[in-house]
Amino acid sequence: MRAESSKDLPLTEDIRLLGQILGDTIREQEGVEIFDRIENIRRLSVAYERDANVEAGRALDAVLRGLSTAEAVLVARAFSYFSHLANIAEDRHHIRRREAHDQRENSEPQPGSLAATRRLLRDARVPAAAIGEVLRHALVSPVLTAHPTEVQRKSLQEAETRISALLAARQHLHNARDRAKNETLLKARVVQMWQTRLLRTSRMTVRDEIENALSYYPATFLHEIPRLYADLEEQFDGVSIPPFFRMGSWIGGDRDGNPNVDAGTLREALRRQCDTALLYYLNEIHELGAELSVSRTLAGCSPELQALADASGDDEPHRQDQPYRRALIGIYARLDATLHALTGASAVRRPVATRPPYKNADELMGDLATVEQSLRAHSGESLIPGRLAPLKRAVQVFGFHLATVDLRQSSDRHEETLAEMLAAARVVADYAALGEADKQNLLLTLLRDPRPLRLPGASYSERTESELAVFNTARELRQAFGPQSIRHYIISHSETVSDLLEVLLLQKECAMMHGVLGDRQARVQLLVVPLFETIEDLRNAEPIMRAFLDLSGMRDLLRASGGQQEIMLGYSDSNKDGGFFTSNWELYRASIALAKLFPEREGIALRLFHGRGGTVGRGGGPSYQAVLAQPAGTVNGQIRLTEQGEVIASKYSNPEIGRRNLEALVAATLEASLLRPDEPVPEEFVAAARRISEVSMAAYRALVYETPGFADYFFGTTPITEIAGLNIGSRPSSRRPTGRIEDLRAIPWSFSWGQARVSLPGWFGLGAGVQAFAADAPGERMDLLRRMYSHWPFFRVLLSNVDMVLAKTDLVLARRYATLLPDRGLADGIFETLERECERTVQALNDIIGVKQRLADNPSLARSIRHRFPYIAPLNHLQIELIQRWRVGEQDEKTRRGILISINGIAAGLRNTG
Repeated sequence: MRAESSKDLPLTEDIRLLGQILGDTIREQEGVEIFDRIENIRRLSVAYERDANVEAGRALDAVLRGLSTAEAVLVARAFSYFSHLANIAEDRHHIRRREAHDQRENSEPQPGSLAATRRLLRDARVPAAAIGEVLRHALVSPVLTAHPTEVQRKSLQEAETRISALLAARQHLHNARDRAKNETLLKARVVQMWQTRLLRTSRMTVRDEIENALSYYPATFLHEIPRLYADLEEQFDGVSIPPFFRMGSWIGGDRDGNPNVDAGTLREALRRQCDTALLYYLNEIHELGAELSVSRTLAGCSPELQALADASGDDEPHRQDQPYRRALIGIYARLDATLHALTGASAVRRPVATRPPYKNADELMGDLATVEQSLRAHSGESLIPGRLAPLKRAVQVFGFHLATVDLRQSSDRHEETLAEMLAAARVVADYAALGEADKQNLLLTLLRDPRPLRLPGASYSERTESELAVFNTARELRQAFGPQSIRHYIISHSETVSDLLEVLLLQKECAMMHGVLGDRQARVQLLVVPLFETIEDLRNAEPIMRAFLDLSGMRDLLRASGGQQEIMLGYSDSNKDGGFFTSNWELYRASIALAKLFPEREGIALRLFHGRGGTVGRGGGPSYQAVLAQPAGTVNGQIRLTEQGEVIASKYSNPEIGRRNLEALVAATLEASLLRPDEPVPEEFVAAARRISEVSMAAYRALVYETPGFADYFFGTTPITEIAGLNIGSRPSSRRPTGRIEDLRAIPWSFSWGQARVSLPGWFGLGAGVQAFAADAPGERMDLLRRMYSHWPFFRVLLSNVDMVLAKTDLVLARRYATLLPDRGLADGIFETLERECERTVQALNDIIGVKQRLADNPSLARSIRHRFPYIAPLNHLQIELIQRWRVGEQDEKTRRGILISINGIAAGLRNTG
């Protein structure tokens, strides 16, 4: 057996075991006949997919057409559950391989690990002072978002977590009895999954989304982020590690296109986040009290620690010589009072005495520091690392707010709100009709005027009151939970300078601006963050921000407000607007142009916020490589990026995998900030990318926006209409209820193409661009593209992502989806265009990277695809059959459920949705 195969043998065994247990469960629960039918479908699908066996394809069609609706639902469930179980086995294998590598003597640290980053920095002779300086000003923040493609139910995720734990335990069991018992427990969890609904029966609410996101904190973030900091301290001994890594969230604050998000959901989000953080601290303090049973007669303590103990209210005689335990009882009581004051909740364990609440997290940190200092001074250093140090770091990072909640709204809603207020105040009758210059002049005048615009007692529309309520609530919540609880205000569809000024004025009207524009010390509470989304927006980003910064008093306002200007770059809409290559190229160009606007001497630092989705077409792909591919000088220790949809579950459901992903993000940020050369990219590289982009965008837009009937093709040959029926998000899938591609959100756009196995947003146009660029001098220009691939991280990561997308693309299946469109001429014509461009893209990729096999440099993903795709294809075939039935009138509940289950299973199998 080859070495690679032997390494993967445990994975094969785990998948076989889980598949066998699932098969046994189906046989017992549903009968031998349905089990045999499922097996037959699997065999025919494998023969059709792997061998292009036409007879197998015909036989498969016949079997699927012969299924009753009830049988079709059972088949869809079977293959969907297998996808989920295969994911568990692969995650477990990833951890197993990583552990084996780390334990091997003299093994090279793996890229993306802090150990590898330390070695790279050491080899480059980067001094500790430089590392410390970057970290001192750094902010690295994954931002969890809720989008309408998160298909996994929480109850199933919990069952899968238990199965993962049982698989992990199994590898250490060596006698038959223990392994049999383990298998019995696995069977119980698989039966639980089989008897649990895959689908939600009602659409998710914003509160559901809040709870979903919070479920990742107790198991992963609250435990693993302090561990990450401990690893940093170990790897970079002597470097002070400030709390630069923090979590963010849009859930409860993202109002753009979601009428269900308002001031109430914002308040609920912070209340529940606080509840999660403080309940975790309370439990850790309780456990710490049990551990620190130190007697004053044996070890002693500091006067400050004794004062804490004396103030605890704990008068139990048998604890009078245990000052640490008494001090922690007092800390527990104060924290319980804090929980009640901020959220109305109380700890499960009642405090011993009544104590006043903490005013802020810094007070709690002070008490924990007193405990630590006393231990250090009295031979108790070994008692610190296990629980006290991680708890201190958690409080420092998460505070009382857990994660910074961003606010987001579309620029047109701000314009609408101010237009009504300005009309009511008789300042201007029709603000929206003003030109850009007049808008700016008016807004600047009002920002310099200390008088409020809002009239006392004035009555505004419900929409305007709702917008103002969000600002007022944000101000109150910042006072309660601290200034880091809400810090960023994202402006969607930022197209003009006035879009930014409007949010500054709304802050002023809601007492979130202190002083007026022009005062040297004037400041605002929220960073105004423009989001540039379309290709045109990205091209205009630099001139818009230049004009904004050049406004009189604006630089002073930014410096006084924290010295930061964050700018968000939208991957999703730019891709839907201009195609994969042009989106990436314009994002790259915009990043460079914006970085030049913020020289260090100005005292205003730029932070780019990357709006990346789950699929490559929406900026997805490995975060480590993505950060390293950013242009030199655009990271500088500062980066935020969104984590969306199923990516959150795949990255963070398992604590160990979660920590590895967090570690890779930190490692990439340090490397991008400290190791990137300052020399510019060669002009011939830039010229080549520019030319490829021009042709690529033209080819993409010719297909998507200029081909007659393309919208009909998209809506007819993908399950986009059926996806709208999946209760998987609180936000509508379209901005407006039309059948236009322009109005469809980028997330379901990508999701639908992935389901239909075309994945168009992740590759279309690249082949045309490369072909046109190379046409005049094929040999010379292909050599140039190969040099670009070897020496330019941007280009290398871009092609690596295309490689991954093409590995998941299946035009054999995509052709079958095309049969869903009644207009055969339209379907055949557009599919031929897709097929030709795919062939061009594959050829271009092969010529540049020098291999014909997909994922040659990513064996783990290639292995994953090899294991799972024979089980995803049956779901595609079944989905097509059920959609055909639905669209000809068989619109009963079971058919609908079968379609939605197939969507769930394919998404789980592909391991990405939107």
